[in-house]
Amino acid sequence: MYRTTFAAILFFSAIPAATAQPSGVGATGGSGLPIPRFVSLKSDRVNMRKGPGTDYPTAWVYRRAGLPLEVIKEFEGWRQVRDADGAAGWVLQSFLSGRRTALVLPWEIKSGAPAPKVALRADDSERSRPVAMIEAGVIANLSNCDGRWCRVSIDRYQGYIEQKKLWGVYQGEVVN
Repeated sequence: MYRTTFAAILFFSAIPAATAQPSGVGATGGSGLPIPRFVSLKSDRVNMRKGPGTDYPTAWVYRRAGLPLEVIKEFEGWRQVRDADGAAGWVLQSFLSGRRTALVLPWEIKSGAPAPKVALRADDSERSRPVAMIEAGVIANLSNCDGRWCRVSIDRYQGYIEQKKLWGVYQGEVVN
């Protein structure tokens, strides 16, 4: 019933890859904002419901502020969202923030296996020196993305991660 991903920041290792895809582009919701779009959780405790209202049962309880979610539909003050695992349901809009965050390699997390790591680089180049190694499942705060690289901050570290290794930003999306 609770959905949480725990991970750590480590130093220097290997780097796997994959991409996130938008579910449809060009539409806007009742808010006037684009659908789909990414948002993040404001709170450490947010209920995902099976429908847009408090009368609907709780499907999940998210326990991780900053977790990115994809808004796929709007109904009054409710947003239908999807998480990195593909679970979808409804969250009250007031628990969501426009602050952009992303999960590092969430599709690479396998139960019982060590989490893979990705280099947080000093510059937007594969040849740039690693600042730290970031474990899959860590939440990164997005500063900006140019369609290929994202400048992020994680804990006290800042640097660049390839956009295709993040869930919470679309392939080729520019974030300012």
